[in-house]
Amino acid sequence: MIDEKGEQKGVVTLQEALRISQERDLDLVQVTEKIDPPVCKIIEYGKYLYQLKKKERKQSKHKGGGIKGVRLRFNTSIHDLETKAKQAHKFLEQGNKIKVDLLLRGRERALRGHAQEQIDKFLNILKQYIPIELDQSGKRRPNAITVIIKKGKKHEENENQNSKIADKKI
Repeated sequence: MIDEKGEQKGVVTLQEALRISQERDLDLVQVTEKIDPPVCKIIEYGKYLYQLKKKERKQSKHKGGGIKGVRLRFNTSIHDLETKAKQAHKFLEQGNKIKVDLLLRGRERALRGHAQEQIDKFLNILKQYIPIELDQSGKRRPNAITVIIKKGKKHEENENQNSKIADKKI
């Protein structure tokens, strides 16, 4: 049994626990029934329900973990790449992964080397803001190149590893 102050009173009979809770004008609430003997707490029942709801709300507030997208084009300028890298930095800080798509249209499909350079420029700019790791390297589709990035560990440790990954042709 646990009293209203949160102190453990040890194993107490049901009749004694009910008597103590009635003396203090509080309720006897069974917290867990999975163990033997069950754990009971002396508390106001409304307060107990409020604490449970608050705990559930806190657990349901799950931030990050999703995939956010950044679309690049064949002739995206350096300034625009920097702007998109800053936005990707915000996404990574929130715990999301980044899906970088470079769309190719028409004649651009024949110039995949230049498209790969655009992705490498974007990754290098993003590395200036935050350490990154490639979760899924360049997936080539007929009309696009896709890379999935996640937040890396410490900048000093992964700097050599990330430069090798970025230099590697995808």
